[in-house]
Amino acid sequence: MFVRTASERDLAIIHALLVETWHATYDAIHGVERVTEITDDRHSIASLKALLTRPNSEFLVADDGKGISGVAFAEAIDGGALLMLKQLCVLPGLQGRGIGGMLLDEVIESFPEAHAIRLEVEEKNTRAIAFYEANGFVRVSNDREQGRSETPVLVYERALAG
Repeated sequence: MFVRTASERDLAIIHALLVETWHATYDAIHGVERVTEITDDRHSIASLKALLTRPNSEFLVADDGKGISGVAFAEAIDGGALLMLKQLCVLPGLQGRGIGGMLLDEVIESFPEAHAIRLEVEEKNTRAIAFYEANGFVRVSNDREQGRSETPVLVYERALAG
């Protein structure tokens, strides 16, 4: 397994991976129809293609030479001091095998100037929360407390050597 930058030729596979992962994770929370709406919008080929050229960002895939098993997207803000992890997904059948950790490590290595990495995760996504906490993230706030989200979203952060 190796991690590399995503390319346009990967987009259909990435789309399928995100659709499968989101349905496995969120159908029980939001319902199939709502998850389909979200994936049709946020994970469309056009939306994914736009990420390929987004400034100050990195779009990565985990690839074993036969297929893509995970994807991550992050972007630097605040002059590169803060890294925002926007997405980290691994195919449901391959979770727990270190792929997410490999993607996370590569995202962090891609932004050596960053002092911290931050992410938002839905409160009911307990598997993701456990993963992030096991990888050194600590909860810093709840978006609902700030009035920005109807669905409880937790904000996690991890300091970096940067």
